[in-house]
Amino acid sequence: MAGLLTPRRRYDTELLDSHSDDEQLVLRTVADIKRSNIVFRGASAAVAELARHFARLPKNATLLDVGTGLGDVPRAAVNAAREHDIVLATVGLDAVPVLAQFAAASVSYTVCGSGLMLPFRSASVDIVMCSQTLHHFRGDDEATLLREMNRVARVAVVVSDLRRSWIAAAGFWLASFPLRFHRVTRHDGVLSVLRGYTSDELSEAVFGAIAVRPAVHGRLGFRLTTSWVPTTSGHT
Repeated sequence: MAGLLTPRRRYDTELLDSHSDDEQLVLRTVADIKRSNIVFRGASAAVAELARHFARLPKNATLLDVGTGLGDVPRAAVNAAREHDIVLATVGLDAVPVLAQFAAASVSYTVCGSGLMLPFRSASVDIVMCSQTLHHFRGDDEATLLREMNRVARVAVVVSDLRRSWIAAAGFWLASFPLRFHRVTRHDGVLSVLRGYTSDELSEAVFGAIAVRPAVHGRLGFRLTTSWVPTTSGHT
């Protein structure tokens, strides 16, 4: 859906996807993303959605973060859960080996693997979440990722992503200069916004994958979040 402030969705390839074997570039750009998660409240948005399920979690709970990067979002989740007397053991999964390696400083365990075939048993993790990961997928892959998260989750699935907007794209581009982001981060960050969602699109993506239409919440920093109790049909 396009409008005055909402551009048509883009599916161009991000620069980092074609340089994923350059470990120093990967680490530099993902470190930029980690900082942007603080400035633009990406981590806060994901944790705010997660917090809606704290009352349903056991006191010793588990969380899987798909596409974890450097593990900053699960680390923020641990701190938030602690305020509710919940001890959260976290698993960070990333398809890029160097990220899975460096995320170990922020999570309990790391796994190098694909979100399209999560290496976990059905209903084996309390919370399965992804933050700014879903927009990297499209079509059948997008649906497969959502189904896999639904399959593995026991208590809730949490998705946080970008709200597509010309304002958000321009704001990220302008802020990238004083924040000293790498040029690849600047390019890919703007493109990520243009690959983001509207509320209706995110809801429709979940419905198309698992036949559940959860509420979608707009958050500060042009973020969208949604979550749902996993459907038992996904636990096969």
